[in-house]
Amino acid sequence: MPLHATAALLLYCRPGFEGDCAKEVSGACADLGVTGYVRTKPDSGWVLFVPHGEGAQAGEAMRILRGGLRFEDLVFARQLVFCSAFVDALPPDDRVPPLLAAVKALGSRCGAVWLETADTNQAKELSGFCRKFVPHLERALIAEHLLHPKDKRAPRLNLFFIDSTQAWVGLTDLANSNPWQMGIPRLRVSRDAPSRSAVKLAEAWLALLTEREREQRLVAGMRAADLGAAPGGWSWQLAQRGLRVIAIDNGNVSPALLKGEMVEHIRADGFHWRPRGSLDWMVCDIVDQPSRIAQLAADWIAHGRCRDTIFNLKLPMKKRFDELARCRAIIDKRLNQADVPYLLRVKHLYHDRDEVTAYLRRTA
Repeated sequence: MPLHATAALLLYCRPGFEGDCAKEVSGACADLGVTGYVRTKPDSGWVLFVPHGEGAQAGEAMRILRGGLRFEDLVFARQLVFCSAFVDALPPDDRVPPLLAAVKALGSRCGAVWLETADTNQAKELSGFCRKFVPHLERALIAEHLLHPKDKRAPRLNLFFIDSTQAWVGLTDLANSNPWQMGIPRLRVSRDAPSRSAVKLAEAWLALLTEREREQRLVAGMRAADLGAAPGGWSWQLAQRGLRVIAIDNGNVSPALLKGEMVEHIRADGFHWRPRGSLDWMVCDIVDQPSRIAQLAADWIAHGRCRDTIFNLKLPMKKRFDELARCRAIIDKRLNQADVPYLLRVKHLYHDRDEVTAYLRRTA
């Protein structure tokens, strides 16, 4: 059973977005003074960044990345794992001993263990194996004093299985990682929601806002506008939080949504409608050029029409990374011209497809 000591960053992503994820992590590492190379395969659902150098040099590179690379700043990554070993040729009759050896080499005890795979149909066939194998591994780790489930501050042990005989072994920092296994939130769409898009806004609040921000910035009685609202999934989600919503769309919204007093429908173009006075929130899921949506959101914040906004950017398939950079520049230019301090977070959510979801807030 070969155990390969390899310092590397492992990132999960949506299949088909490996190139965007690789370009992003390479740039982020370079900004921290760490160069390396990327290993991945098209439609694999994962990317590996390996720093240049070996031994102490590689160790120093990983130390720098641990201290400076922030998961929340990565758009296309679903998870960030700091790996130190790759195990292959795992014996099917007794995988525990070689994996224990790999975990011991990490030099750190852990508080939880996740066995994961890529989010592909082929890899999902391993999910049954992982579910059956994890209790055996947990018992062995506890017996070796490597796993301490009551230690809520210890890092998480991640075993990422390429197949049932190969796995990357690494750690995730609870404060610098995705809290959902495989980076996939387990959210359900209520039968009362007018569309499945409602779950996308629910995920955006969880992924882009902290718990404290949700408590402070999503308060019953606040007022919001939903641009491009039809059929009303996002308006429904806002109303469920107790916000009063103005649904803007020339199309029809769900009649059930309008039966209460929480949602008002105005037939208008979301690009041209303006509120009377200032609102707390604006959300936008209009399908249009991402640069137009970025300009629209920046204008709302610059003019004080709202304090917080969540919007989707439908990125072109072959220029996703470059187009996102262009949208960031549009927002930065507009708000700097208006002398408005702001916070911008962007994520390729699990419920996104070719779009990314952004949260923009005026900070003063």
